[in-house]
Amino acid sequence: MSVLYLDFPGPDRDSRTQKLAKTGAHIVASELRWPQFFELAKKEKPYAIAIDFEQAPLHAMETADYLAKAKETRDAAMYLLRVPQDRLDVVGKRLPQALVVSDQELSVRVTHAEKEAQERARQKKEAAAAARKNARARAGAAEKAGAPAAGRPKASAKPAAKPKKAAAAASKKTSAPKKKKAAGKSASRSGRKG
Repeated sequence: MSVLYLDFPGPDRDSRTQKLAKTGAHIVASELRWPQFFELAKKEKPYAIAIDFEQAPLHAMETADYLAKAKETRDAAMYLLRVPQDRLDVVGKRLPQALVVSDQELSVRVTHAEKEAQERARQKKEAAAAARKNARARAGAAEKAGAPAAGRPKASAKPAAKPKKAAAAASKKTSAPKKKKAAGKSASRSGRKG
């Protein structure tokens, strides 16, 4: 679980990511360069993406647009920082799901998003544990009832016939008349030689 912070390197980015990290979120900073930012996003699977427009607004816009549409990142919350006034309309039209926020608003939203992501992870973990527990309980009940547990044959049960053997046995039954004809042909051939 992480927040991807995209901006060109510099002292401003470093101080901003340090402040954002104080929220308790795992912050991963990267440049707005293709394909590095996308490879990192696929690897990290962030629940939130913050893109700073201060140094290269056009480049930041294209990056945000790409990440908003990519299958791997379209479900992540997107936050845009320092969007110039003359680009607000374009950003609103192209990225309606993205929020233009200040650094303080981003910290608050990341704090809430971090808590929500942790809660979702906890629920997912509990659901997986409950599913494993139910599977073990069903297996135990099946063994007590004398039925084999799912995936395990009973010790006294004979192993099932292999499909190849069953198919071979079926083909022997249907091909028996053909063998008689073949035997007749070989006998007539041997008669010709002698």
